[in-house]
Amino acid sequence: MTSTTIDVAAARKHAEETVKRSGTSFAAGMAILPKKRREAMYAIYAFCREVDDIADNAGLSREERRRRLLGWRAEIDRLFDGRPQLPTGVALQEPVREFKLPKQEFLLLIEGMEMDADGPIVAPSMQTLFDYTRRVAGAVGMLSMPVFGAPRGDASEKFALSLGDALQLTNILRDVADDAGIGRLYLPAELLGRYGAPARAEEIVNANGVAEVARDLSAIATQKFSAARAALKSLDWRTVRPALLMMGVYETYLKKLETRGWTRIGEPIAMSKVEKILISARYALAPPLRS
Repeated sequence: MTSTTIDVAAARKHAEETVKRSGTSFAAGMAILPKKRREAMYAIYAFCREVDDIADNAGLSREERRRRLLGWRAEIDRLFDGRPQLPTGVALQEPVREFKLPKQEFLLLIEGMEMDADGPIVAPSMQTLFDYTRRVAGAVGMLSMPVFGAPRGDASEKFALSLGDALQLTNILRDVADDAGIGRLYLPAELLGRYGAPARAEEIVNANGVAEVARDLSAIATQKFSAARAALKSLDWRTVRPALLMMGVYETYLKKLETRGWTRIGEPIAMSKVEKILISARYALAPPLRS
């Protein structure tokens, strides 16, 4: 199959439906964008979703996950050569041209998925953890900023990468128990060792020291949110409103986790749809510039 046999309108519809099926919290941010930018974000999200689904597919062998991710590397090569073959690749073709999206960021995101596919990741070093967040979250931010219309430069990069780290660390802290259930443990080895917590996913939830590990990682996430907010002062916040919607929701998640307490790390927290809408609206209309 070549790009000439895939209707562009159908490819865009495929990307939009991928977003809708996912139920992602990012959908609200995408919805406020003008049509061309919104379609570009749908295509970027569809790419992220499809490679993530490969990495997380427990029904596939490690070799098959790796083979399929290699297939996506080949598709990115074809995309930048102007001849994508997959529906999401076709949906990405115009955004890549229009917004000059960097090929390296697509490849970095695939690298992050390969880290999970080759895993499970268990007690990575702090450096490896941030290599991972740079790939699975930072790359998404770096692809999104041109689509939002943010200027290229240090402020945009710092905002995207700091916010990506903050969002991913919040996900990690929220999902410790769920990740442990599938053999994953993203809490860094240095903190586990500092507090005498086990570097084993199956033992982490009720382990001594895990509350202290989570507390320290939460402090790092808070620092990353603050760094994103500092970078925002050098940007027109209206340009990055879709990202601010996510920032609001995830900062609230982190605060809820802290209020619940890290000694209860296995207990889930909840946020209603109405609460997410109200938080998103507040950040989209007037984002707080201080924590």
